[in-house]
Amino acid sequence: MAPRPESKVAEQIAPEQRASAGRKLKIALVGFGTVGRSVAKLLSQNPHSPFVLTHIYNRNVARKKVDWIPAQVRWTDKIEDVLASDADIFVEVVGGLEPAGEWVSKALRAGKSVVTANKLLIAERGPELLRLARQTGRQLQIGASVAGGIPAILAIQEGLAGDRLYRIAGILNGTCNYILTKMEATGAGFDSALKEAQELGFAEADPTSDVEGYDARAKLVILTQAGLRVNVRSEQIPCAPISPVEAVDFGYARELNCTIRQISIAQKNTANGLRLLAAVRPTLVPLASLIAHVQRNQNLVIASGEFAGPIVLSGFGAGGDPTAVAIVSDLYVIARQSNAAPADTGELAEDPQSVSGDFVVPHYVRFIVRDRPGIVAEVAAVFARFGISIDALLQKPGYPHSALPFIMTLEACSSSLLDRALEEIGRLDFHVERPLCLPILTQ
Repeated sequence: MAPRPESKVAEQIAPEQRASAGRKLKIALVGFGTVGRSVAKLLSQNPHSPFVLTHIYNRNVARKKVDWIPAQVRWTDKIEDVLASDADIFVEVVGGLEPAGEWVSKALRAGKSVVTANKLLIAERGPELLRLARQTGRQLQIGASVAGGIPAILAIQEGLAGDRLYRIAGILNGTCNYILTKMEATGAGFDSALKEAQELGFAEADPTSDVEGYDARAKLVILTQAGLRVNVRSEQIPCAPISPVEAVDFGYARELNCTIRQISIAQKNTANGLRLLAAVRPTLVPLASLIAHVQRNQNLVIASGEFAGPIVLSGFGAGGDPTAVAIVSDLYVIARQSNAAPADTGELAEDPQSVSGDFVVPHYVRFIVRDRPGIVAEVAAVFARFGISIDALLQKPGYPHSALPFIMTLEACSSSLLDRALEEIGRLDFHVERPLCLPILTQ
């Protein structure tokens, strides 16, 4: 029998095996924005890597072309050219749910492994796409979708595979962290800190996804599925904006040996069936915690396991170069893998009996009031009716009586119970603005 042509044999061999045989893996880059340019730069500057960039897709591709890309790279604005090409790995950095989701699905069905930095897509359709990767015998690597240059997914899925993780917490949005640390350091208000973040490129022109907590929530969904192996949807996790935090809150936080950060946290409990507690909120953080010292646009992830305890990962969580490092690292994961399906397919994740943001923790409540006798007594009476104990009362001098701030710290109580009490307190006649309630991090 005559031997089959080499090209036909190659079609039956997984990209990982072809790489191990000495041929470089062909990379198709879909998206040539900030992250895409950085990925192309890393791939083009290392002639000894096991990868070769062969295709670049972008809309209006003519205006994107640069002269430092090797001449043999094919530029195109037709995604069909990439999907039908002989590229081994499809690198998706266009973002958004669609058409990115359709393209990733088609790439997997076309026999290509996929690397993506698309947190929205993975948060929404991650388990589905991971199952498709297994069915097609290809890989979907998602390490770049969370925390940029921090190898959080890789560390959790491989480095901590022998542990049973029960809690993931940290700072997952660099924009919010920059704003809050700017307010802390200079006494700036939220609006001016946001404006500076936008001028420096740390915040988008429309910062809604960041400051409302949606971006961090999508990342928390991915970490929960990958690390805690619990299926959860974004809409199940409550999140609160950082915009109500004011400079006065940092002053009071300092009096309590704390600062304020946007904290994302997910914790599973298996005592009475699988239950998940999860939330993304601005939070008082004790200065003794590592989280309190994360500055500017950095991220930090703490993964806590039953055996190894808390493991801390920190670094720059956004930007072209850090994210590109994560993408190229995912390419190396694919190059090292055998033809077997990836170990983490998403199928081992369980559906919880309940998902709630109702943590039982101490709280910080800040009031701004038109001062008159009896205000503290009225507030305390409402808390007493709900069985909520006051731990401390702080009121700094020097503020006008027409807008007087004071704070109460409360002993541990459930968030839902406190919400009901604050709803009743909010109907009292002395408020200048709505009370601000922040949980206090206890672990």
